[in-house]
Amino acid sequence: MPLEPMQTEIEFQDIDELTTIADWIRFAISECHRYDIYLGHGTDNIWDECEQLVFQALDLPLLMPAEQKTVIYSSKTLSNERSKLAQWVKLRTQEGKPLPYISNLAWFAKMPFFVDERVLIPRSPFAELIETGFSPYLSASFSPKHVLDMCTGSACIAIALARHFESAMVDAVDIDMEALEVAAMNISDYELDERVYPIQSDVFASLAGQKYDLIIANPPYVDAQDMADLPQEYHHEPEHALASGFDGLDLTMQIVTQAIEHLCDDGWLFVEVGNSEVNFAERFNQLEVSWCELKQGGSGIFAISKAQLIAQQDILDDLE
Repeated sequence: MPLEPMQTEIEFQDIDELTTIADWIRFAISECHRYDIYLGHGTDNIWDECEQLVFQALDLPLLMPAEQKTVIYSSKTLSNERSKLAQWVKLRTQEGKPLPYISNLAWFAKMPFFVDERVLIPRSPFAELIETGFSPYLSASFSPKHVLDMCTGSACIAIALARHFESAMVDAVDIDMEALEVAAMNISDYELDERVYPIQSDVFASLAGQKYDLIIANPPYVDAQDMADLPQEYHHEPEHALASGFDGLDLTMQIVTQAIEHLCDDGWLFVEVGNSEVNFAERFNQLEVSWCELKQGGSGIFAISKAQLIAQQDILDDLE
């Protein structure tokens, strides 16, 4: 059982007792346990979470040799740094705000991205598929000309796709204009404005006549029961980017049934449904798809080619 909170806020007159970086990491760990924080937005243990919080607050590199860390841990903090650290610890523990929203930094496919509460924090296992070139579904020689990232959010997937497929044009589509503002910032930061295009669209509504060699979709897929049980950290994320009906698959159904009109003849569709994979088996029980094997963790991504969609057109018609 977590300890009951002993204080409602960090008292700034007490923080001068926390002099070194090691002091602040230790204090942050204690506060994380005291407030029973939930991990799931970039780290899988309290030590890494707190070390990253302190290092990012102090603009220190996250990766450094062990001997350098030893020196850094014993370094003393300045008064203004202690004030900032106290605020960050409070936000992370007392308010349950995920660290990427505090630091405005998240990582995807080994690349940094700006994030805030207009977009989901990147955590998709699509990173592994992009790094492996979507093997074994796509051949090593596959060189798409036009790629779609549906429900792009921060555009992390779109940018990773553009970096992997160096000659491809990528449409980064989202219904939310605020999310597209963040996407545009990241696209500009990676100097990909001439190859990655943020587009506002309700699924395929604004994409009439567009054809793609590859469609990647990471739509909202959290079902109603899971939405009701989410830890407080997830309530900082935009709800409309998480929830998708009773079984979490309302938007997935639209994507699957409409994608055939937007795929090139040899095109492929990849869709992430996360832990709603079980619900998918019930709602789409007759539709044959290939579930991707993910060696680095995660699950719930399926692949289907246009040829397979055409072969199952009768099933798709029944779904609509």
